[in-house]
Amino acid sequence: MGNSAIKQHIQTAEKTGTCQLCKLGLKEFPEELEGLQKNLRTLDLSENKFNLLPPGIGSYTNLKTLSLNHNKLESFPSEFGNLKKLETLSADNNSIRILPASFSNLKHLRTLNLSGNHFKQFPMQICNLNQLDVVDLSRNAITTIPNDVNTFQGIELNLNQNQVSTLPEGIAQCPRLKVIRLEENCLELRAFTPRILKESQIALFAIEGNVFDMKAFHNLEGYDEYMERYTATKKKFN
Repeated sequence: MGNSAIKQHIQTAEKTGTCQLCKLGLKEFPEELEGLQKNLRTLDLSENKFNLLPPGIGSYTNLKTLSLNHNKLESFPSEFGNLKKLETLSADNNSIRILPASFSNLKHLRTLNLSGNHFKQFPMQICNLNQLDVVDLSRNAITTIPNDVNTFQGIELNLNQNQVSTLPEGIAQCPRLKVIRLEENCLELRAFTPRILKESQIALFAIEGNVFDMKAFHNLEGYDEYMERYTATKKKFN
Protein backbone atom coordinates (compact mmCIF):
# COMPACT_ATOMS: atom_id res chain seq x y z
CA MET A 1 0.00 0.00 0.00
CA GLY A 2 2.95 2.29 0.60
CA ASN A 3 0.99 4.28 3.15
CA SER A 4 3.44 6.00 5.49
CA ALA A 5 0.78 6.28 8.20
CA ILE A 6 0.29 2.50 8.15
CA LYS A 7 4.06 1.90 8.27
CA GLN A 8 4.34 4.09 11.35
CA HIS A 9 1.57 2.15 13.09
CA ILE A 10 3.22 -1.14 12.11
CA GLN A 11 6.53 -0.03 13.63
CA THR A 12 4.77 0.86 16.87
CA ALA A 13 2.92 -2.45 16.88
CA GLU A 14 6.17 -4.39 16.53
CA LYS A 15 7.19 -2.99 19.92
CA THR A 16 3.85 -2.93 21.74
CA GLY A 17 1.77 -5.77 20.27
CA THR A 18 -1.03 -3.23 19.70
CA CYS A 19 -2.02 -1.85 16.29
CA GLN A 20 -4.66 0.77 15.56
CA LEU A 21 -5.56 1.39 11.93
CA CYS A 22 -8.86 3.25 12.28
CA LYS A 23 -10.40 5.70 9.84
CA LEU A 24 -7.83 5.16 7.10
CA GLY A 25 -10.26 4.35 4.30
CA LEU A 26 -8.82 0.84 3.95
CA LYS A 27 -10.68 -1.28 1.39
CA GLU A 28 -8.90 -4.52 2.24
CA PHE A 29 -7.07 -6.13 5.12
CA PRO A 30 -3.57 -4.54 5.22
CA GLU A 31 -0.83 -6.79 3.86
CA GLU A 32 1.65 -4.94 6.05
CA LEU A 33 0.24 -6.73 9.10
CA GLU A 34 1.57 -10.12 7.96
CA GLY A 35 4.85 -9.64 9.81
CA LEU A 36 2.94 -9.30 13.08
CA GLN A 37 1.07 -12.60 12.97
CA LYS A 38 2.77 -14.07 16.04
CA ASN A 39 3.08 -11.09 18.39
CA LEU A 40 -0.02 -8.98 17.72
CA ARG A 41 -2.36 -8.99 20.74
CA THR A 42 -4.67 -6.03 19.99
CA LEU A 43 -5.87 -4.97 16.53
CA ASP A 44 -8.33 -2.17 15.78
CA LEU A 45 -9.47 -1.80 12.15
CA SER A 46 -12.65 0.13 12.90
CA GLU A 47 -14.22 2.67 10.54
CA ASN A 48 -12.68 1.47 7.30
CA LYS A 49 -14.29 0.10 4.13
CA PHE A 50 -13.34 -3.55 3.68
CA ASN A 51 -15.96 -6.26 3.18
CA LEU A 52 -13.98 -9.40 3.92
CA LEU A 53 -11.22 -10.79 6.07
CA PRO A 54 -8.62 -13.00 4.40
CA PRO A 55 -8.16 -16.63 5.50
CA GLY A 56 -4.80 -15.47 6.87
CA ILE A 57 -6.60 -13.79 9.79
CA GLY A 58 -6.45 -17.22 11.43
CA SER A 59 -2.67 -16.90 11.70
CA TYR A 60 -2.85 -14.11 14.28
CA THR A 61 -3.01 -16.71 17.00
CA ASN A 62 -2.05 -14.43 19.91
CA LEU A 63 -4.81 -11.89 19.29
CA LYS A 64 -6.82 -11.12 22.40
CA THR A 65 -8.77 -8.06 21.24
CA LEU A 66 -10.09 -7.43 17.71
CA SER A 67 -12.20 -4.42 16.70
CA LEU A 68 -13.84 -4.32 13.27
CA ASN A 69 -16.62 -1.82 13.90
CA HIS A 70 -18.11 0.23 11.07
CA ASN A 71 -16.83 -1.65 8.04
CA LYS A 72 -18.70 -3.56 5.32
CA LEU A 73 -18.00 -7.10 6.50
CA GLU A 74 -20.47 -9.74 5.34
CA SER A 75 -18.93 -12.81 7.00
CA PHE A 76 -15.94 -14.30 8.78
CA PRO A 77 -13.73 -16.91 7.09
CA SER A 78 -13.73 -20.42 8.57
CA GLU A 79 -10.12 -19.84 9.68
CA PHE A 80 -11.43 -17.26 12.16
CA GLY A 81 -11.92 -20.10 14.64
CA ASN A 82 -8.12 -20.40 14.93
CA LEU A 83 -8.05 -17.24 17.09
CA LYS A 84 -8.31 -19.34 20.22
CA LYS A 85 -6.86 -16.68 22.55
CA LEU A 86 -9.39 -14.06 21.45
CA GLU A 87 -11.19 -12.52 24.43
CA THR A 88 -12.94 -9.49 22.94
CA LEU A 89 -14.48 -9.20 19.49
CA SER A 90 -16.35 -6.09 18.41
CA ALA A 91 -17.82 -5.96 14.90
CA ASP A 92 -20.84 -3.69 15.20
CA ASN A 93 -22.33 -1.88 12.21
CA ASN A 94 -21.32 -4.28 9.46
CA SER A 95 -23.40 -6.54 7.17
CA ILE A 96 -22.75 -9.91 8.82
CA ARG A 97 -25.56 -12.47 8.49
CA ILE A 98 -24.04 -15.69 9.80
CA LEU A 99 -21.09 -17.03 11.77
CA PRO A 100 -18.86 -19.88 10.59
CA ALA A 101 -19.08 -23.20 12.45
CA SER A 102 -15.49 -22.67 13.60
CA PHE A 103 -16.66 -19.73 15.73
CA SER A 104 -17.46 -22.28 18.44
CA ASN A 105 -13.69 -22.80 18.85
CA LEU A 106 -13.24 -19.35 20.43
CA LYS A 107 -13.24 -20.80 23.94
CA HIS A 108 -11.66 -17.75 25.61
CA LEU A 109 -14.12 -15.22 24.17
CA ARG A 110 -15.60 -13.04 26.92
CA THR A 111 -17.16 -10.07 25.15
CA LEU A 112 -18.89 -10.22 21.77
CA ASN A 113 -20.47 -7.22 20.04
CA LEU A 114 -22.35 -7.90 16.80
CA SER A 115 -24.84 -5.06 17.12
CA GLY A 116 -26.16 -3.43 13.96
CA ASN A 117 -25.61 -6.32 11.55
CA HIS A 118 -27.97 -8.42 9.37
CA PHE A 119 -28.58 -11.51 11.50
CA LYS A 120 -32.03 -13.05 11.04
CA GLN A 121 -31.33 -16.15 13.11
CA PHE A 122 -29.83 -16.42 16.55
CA PRO A 123 -26.18 -17.51 16.02
CA MET A 124 -26.04 -20.83 17.85
CA GLN A 125 -22.27 -20.94 17.28
CA ILE A 126 -21.88 -18.73 20.36
CA CYS A 127 -23.44 -21.32 22.66
CA ASN A 128 -21.09 -23.55 24.65
CA LEU A 129 -18.48 -20.77 24.83
CA ASN A 130 -17.91 -21.13 28.56
CA GLN A 131 -16.06 -17.85 29.15
CA LEU A 132 -18.69 -15.58 27.57
CA ASP A 133 -19.86 -12.73 29.77
CA VAL A 134 -21.62 -10.21 27.50
CA VAL A 135 -23.15 -10.69 24.04
CA ASP A 136 -24.63 -7.76 22.12
CA LEU A 137 -26.89 -8.73 19.21
CA SER A 138 -29.01 -5.58 19.30
CA ARG A 139 -30.20 -3.86 16.11
CA ASN A 140 -30.35 -6.98 13.96
CA ALA A 141 -33.38 -8.73 12.43
CA ILE A 142 -33.54 -11.82 14.65
CA THR A 143 -37.07 -13.24 14.81
CA THR A 144 -36.70 -16.33 17.00
CA ILE A 145 -34.51 -17.73 19.73
CA PRO A 146 -34.19 -21.53 19.37
CA ASN A 147 -34.97 -23.78 22.32
CA ASP A 148 -31.39 -25.10 22.11
CA VAL A 149 -30.31 -21.77 23.58
CA ASN A 150 -30.28 -23.61 26.92
CA THR A 151 -26.55 -24.22 26.30
CA PHE A 152 -25.82 -20.47 26.16
CA GLN A 153 -23.23 -19.65 28.83
CA GLY A 154 -23.28 -15.84 28.81
CA ILE A 155 -24.22 -13.61 31.73
CA GLU A 156 -25.82 -10.79 29.70
CA LEU A 157 -27.59 -11.05 26.34
CA ASN A 158 -28.67 -7.92 24.49
CA LEU A 159 -31.36 -8.44 21.84
CA ASN A 160 -32.80 -4.92 21.85
CA GLN A 161 -34.32 -3.73 18.57
CA ASN A 162 -34.80 -7.09 16.87
CA GLN A 163 -38.03 -8.83 15.81
CA VAL A 164 -38.30 -11.49 18.52
CA SER A 165 -41.92 -12.51 19.14
CA THR A 166 -41.56 -15.55 21.44
CA LEU A 167 -39.19 -16.87 24.09
CA PRO A 168 -38.21 -20.55 24.27
CA GLU A 169 -38.57 -22.21 27.65
CA GLY A 170 -35.01 -23.44 27.16
CA ILE A 171 -33.92 -19.97 28.24
CA ALA A 172 -34.86 -20.98 31.78
CA GLN A 173 -31.99 -23.49 31.72
CA CYS A 174 -29.22 -21.07 30.75
CA PRO A 175 -26.90 -21.59 33.73
CA ARG A 176 -25.35 -18.11 33.98
CA LEU A 177 -27.84 -15.81 32.23
CA LYS A 178 -28.66 -12.94 34.61
CA VAL A 179 -29.62 -10.11 32.24
CA ILE A 180 -31.59 -10.24 29.00
CA ARG A 181 -32.43 -7.10 27.06
CA LEU A 182 -35.41 -7.36 24.73
CA GLU A 183 -36.52 -3.76 24.36
CA GLU A 184 -38.33 -2.80 21.15
CA ASN A 185 -39.12 -6.28 19.87
CA CYS A 186 -42.44 -7.95 19.00
CA LEU A 187 -43.00 -9.84 22.25
CA GLU A 188 -46.49 -10.58 23.52
CA LEU A 189 -47.23 -11.14 27.20
CA ARG A 190 -47.62 -14.89 26.74
CA ALA A 191 -43.92 -15.14 25.84
CA PHE A 192 -43.14 -14.94 29.55
CA THR A 193 -44.24 -18.36 30.75
CA PRO A 194 -44.37 -19.31 34.45
CA ARG A 195 -41.36 -21.55 33.92
CA ILE A 196 -39.25 -18.72 32.50
CA LEU A 197 -40.22 -16.35 35.30
CA LYS A 198 -39.92 -18.91 38.11
CA GLU A 199 -37.06 -21.20 37.14
CA SER A 200 -34.59 -19.10 35.17
CA GLN A 201 -31.56 -17.34 36.68
CA ILE A 202 -32.59 -14.09 34.97
CA ALA A 203 -32.64 -11.19 37.44
CA LEU A 204 -33.33 -8.44 34.90
CA PHE A 205 -35.74 -8.49 31.98
CA ALA A 206 -35.33 -5.19 30.08
CA ILE A 207 -38.54 -5.34 28.01
CA GLU A 208 -39.87 -1.84 27.41
CA GLY A 209 -41.30 -1.14 23.95
CA ASN A 210 -43.01 -4.46 23.20
CA VAL A 211 -46.66 -5.17 22.39
CA PHE A 212 -47.97 -5.39 25.95
CA ASP A 213 -48.57 -3.16 28.93
CA MET A 214 -45.92 -3.36 31.64
CA LYS A 215 -48.63 -3.39 34.32
CA ALA A 216 -49.92 -6.65 32.87
CA PHE A 217 -46.42 -8.09 33.10
CA HIS A 218 -46.48 -7.44 36.83
CA ASN A 219 -49.55 -9.67 37.18
CA LEU A 220 -48.04 -12.73 35.50
CA GLU A 221 -47.63 -16.00 37.34
CA GLY A 222 -44.01 -16.17 38.42
CA TYR A 223 -43.50 -12.40 38.57
CA ASP A 224 -42.99 -12.50 42.34
CA GLU A 225 -40.22 -15.10 42.02
CA TYR A 226 -38.58 -12.98 39.32
CA MET A 227 -38.73 -9.91 41.57
CA GLU A 228 -37.06 -11.84 44.38
CA ARG A 229 -34.09 -12.47 42.10
CA TYR A 230 -34.13 -8.86 40.90
CA THR A 231 -34.14 -7.49 44.45
CA ALA A 232 -31.45 -9.89 45.68
CA THR A 233 -29.17 -8.93 42.80
CA LYS A 234 -29.76 -5.24 43.35
CA LYS A 235 -28.84 -5.54 47.03
CA LYS A 236 -25.72 -7.47 46.13
CA PHE A 237 -24.36 -4.59 44.06
CA ASN A 238 -25.47 -1.76 46.36
